[in-house]
Amino acid sequence: MERSATSATAMKEPSMNKDNKNLLLIDDDPNLILLVKDYLEFRGYQVTTAENGREALDILEQDIPDMIICDVMMPEMDGYTFVEQVRQKERTGWIPVLFLSAKGQSADRVKGLNKGADVYMVKPFEPEELVAQVESSLKQTIRWKEHQAKGGDNGSRIQVPFDVQLTPTELKVVQFVAQGMANREIAEELNVSQRTVESHVSNMLGKTSLHNRTELARWAIENQMA
Repeated sequence: MERSATSATAMKEPSMNKDNKNLLLIDDDPNLILLVKDYLEFRGYQVTTAENGREALDILEQDIPDMIICDVMMPEMDGYTFVEQVRQKERTGWIPVLFLSAKGQSADRVKGLNKGADVYMVKPFEPEELVAQVESSLKQTIRWKEHQAKGGDNGSRIQVPFDVQLTPTELKVVQFVAQGMANREIAEELNVSQRTVESHVSNMLGKTSLHNRTELARWAIENQMA
């Protein structure tokens, strides 16, 4: 993450209507912790920090955040082990998790998502993209909770119309989405424009009646497309 990207001059006006959402930020890099924490707090979030997974588990015993942002490679307890433990407990298993990692290969993204992360972002990243991913994940959690309150079916698989058919290109795109790749990275991989990738994602959201890339990724993984 570029230091200049989080300077006060680079920041947009703060969005304070976050309903005091609390984020747990876990990373062993104190500089990244400081930069990301300042940026998220400027955008209206409350941020609790931890240096590794073991310290984060202690925090979760006392307080449950609305979302977890977690590095992968850390001392004491890495992100993979931490997220596996989070997912094993009913009290914390619902919390959306965003992985931050310097490892950007497809296999790394797939491993992160399979271990239980909802989003996988590669360092360095744009602060605005991080905020967008956080907001998208929190909105999805709100929809899920509302669904449960209305008598939902307790964490069922993603539901789409039975007759959904993807084109070969759309199938490639959704596979990359399931691997945690950003639209920019998918465009480079397929040698097309980012706008073309965005169009494919938009078309698939329309076909499936899903709401965002996170749900597309879950659908692809649950149906073994990835």
